[in-house]
Amino acid sequence: MLAHAPLLSIRNLTVEFDTPRGPLLANNRVSLDVGIGETLGIVGESGSGKSVLCRAVLRLLPTPPAQVRADAMMFQGRDLAMLSKAEMRAVRGRDIAMVFQNPMSSLNPVWPIGNQIAESAKLHMGLSGREGRRSAIALLKRVGIPSAEARVDDYPNQWSGGMLQRAVIAMAMAGEPKLLLADEPTTALDVTIQDQILSLLMELQRETRMAMVLVSHDMSVISETCDRVAVMYAGYIVELAAMRQLFEAPRHPYTHGLLRSIPRVRSKSGRLPSISGQPPDLTRLGPGCPFVDRCAVGSAECRTHPISLVARADGHATACLFPERMAELDRQVAS
Repeated sequence: MLAHAPLLSIRNLTVEFDTPRGPLLANNRVSLDVGIGETLGIVGESGSGKSVLCRAVLRLLPTPPAQVRADAMMFQGRDLAMLSKAEMRAVRGRDIAMVFQNPMSSLNPVWPIGNQIAESAKLHMGLSGREGRRSAIALLKRVGIPSAEARVDDYPNQWSGGMLQRAVIAMAMAGEPKLLLADEPTTALDVTIQDQILSLLMELQRETRMAMVLVSHDMSVISETCDRVAVMYAGYIVELAAMRQLFEAPRHPYTHGLLRSIPRVRSKSGRLPSISGQPPDLTRLGPGCPFVDRCAVGSAECRTHPISLVARADGHATACLFPERMAELDRQVAS
């Protein structure tokens, strides 16, 4: 639970895509807050709606085929959904920036890296050409690129994946954003570089007091970096809690399954536990819990009762109708 007014507040966000098979619900009545200086983790399987949520906040989804509806998407007292296209362009990069999964999708392969960072600095900070170049060099140094003065005119194909991700982070930081949306920023990197990138993001956050939304499918990454965690499944947020609360006492069977699937060094079991079954078809969602077919403790009521995220007294929110059944899951694991 946030102690102060949130920087970003989303209420009942629904994102629907028109497809040949019918409407596809990528986000389903999503509500969450992000506090000033906070790191909120969003975790879930591929296709759970994490990336769509970030793009919806920045209004980057093409409409059509996307239809975006929300009661409110408030950022610093302004409803992002009500801003004009010009006003929204001023918000992107300057107030809210985004780091995408694949750095090559964010960089022009035929334009020097330094020019691309300088362009962002000039656009958002009003710098001249010479000032923009100096800013690009300073930003590259800030994100740990060695010999930045010599590398500023390199092209993307001359850099490794880890260096390119640092360049993309430098571009995102050029406007000194108050909120950074990091969409799987370490997915394509090896473990050593992954750790360096996460450490860099956390260091930049401490320096600037910006808030960060970190999207990941890796629970270990979330545990090392986040203050609170939102668990997404089939377009819903099914659990939302402080990081330690969620890891020590999950209150949704899906979260319980995700935590069980983390490899453990001292485990004596020869087989890694997994969640059985497949995610549901998002064009054929029923009225009840979308996880019911994969749930070991579900019941007939779970199939028909509309789900909603309900917060307990300690601020730990779950969409499970029977969170007390987590004890039964623990017994199943023990046996």
